[in-house]
Amino acid sequence: MTDGVLSLALTQGDPAGIGPDIALQAWLKRGESGLPPFLYIGDPAVLEVRARLLELDVRIEETDAAHACEVFDRALPVLSIKTGVDVLAGKPHVANARGTISAIETAVSLCLAGEVRAVVTNPIAKSVLYEAGFGFPGHTEFLADLAAKATGESVLPVMMLAGPKLKAVPVTIHIPIKDVPDALSEELIVDTCRIVARDLSDRFGLTAPRLAVAGLNPHAGEGGAIGHEDDDIIHPAIRRLRDEGIDAFGPLPADTMFHDDARSRYDVAICMYHDQALIPAKALGFDDSVNVTLGLPFIRTSPDHGTAFGLAGSGFAKETSLIAALELADRMSIAKDASR
Repeated sequence: MTDGVLSLALTQGDPAGIGPDIALQAWLKRGESGLPPFLYIGDPAVLEVRARLLELDVRIEETDAAHACEVFDRALPVLSIKTGVDVLAGKPHVANARGTISAIETAVSLCLAGEVRAVVTNPIAKSVLYEAGFGFPGHTEFLADLAAKATGESVLPVMMLAGPKLKAVPVTIHIPIKDVPDALSEELIVDTCRIVARDLSDRFGLTAPRLAVAGLNPHAGEGGAIGHEDDDIIHPAIRRLRDEGIDAFGPLPADTMFHDDARSRYDVAICMYHDQALIPAKALGFDDSVNVTLGLPFIRTSPDHGTAFGLAGSGFAKETSLIAALELADRMSIAKDASR
């Protein structure tokens, strides 16, 4: 934990999901293991109703970023952003989409202004946001757009699942499997790996990160017998990265990359598509893995689960991944400051 000068910003996510539940539960564990102070950005009325529903004794106090740390020990500090209609646990409503989006925009603005140390986002329901006209595939792309508009520079966001046993990055993310071969390019792999290597050094304190690069096809293409992408696209990208001094190696058969001995040889697995990365990452650490967006001009982490509407208000939602996301954002912030 830092000296308490700045808090983390925690967005509400979809208020009908488990975001309010796990935020309340995380705050109640603030005295355990030095949980960093966070400012909840969302509707305080939703938190109060959810706390009563869950029978949690949590004091809510409206405040701003400048005073969040001094409030944190006695109450859950909240920067108020009202929802569009009354929120029922487990019942998402399109009228609340604007508040969900506004919470994200506010957190990013505060972070870029240096008023909070990092952004931690609770899960959103993309289908609800799409109904309200949201024009991005997901959180990651929206954050990149906000960063580009604020800085005037193009941003390539890179998703990483970070757990105690595995860090994994998908080069392509939310696209159909049939579109992955055409989406992959030597340049995309090189750009992704450059960002990963830089941020693992600057924000994770790894001076010479080791990048294990997966092949696309079974057996990494079997020398062209099972597809040509591994030889024609992935191998040249790795060669370029090594020429730049980045410790990247492969392409490796994905079916032998994730056992214990294999993982001991690298710091991050670079995978070619969403499930190639997220299946092993979640299998090895579902409750304590964290979604991290690399390549942004600010730190962003998130729990690695969704809104879980069926669990909202039930008392069965686990705050473990959110606590891991808050703690990782804290550590990344400290490492970033130390690298300057």
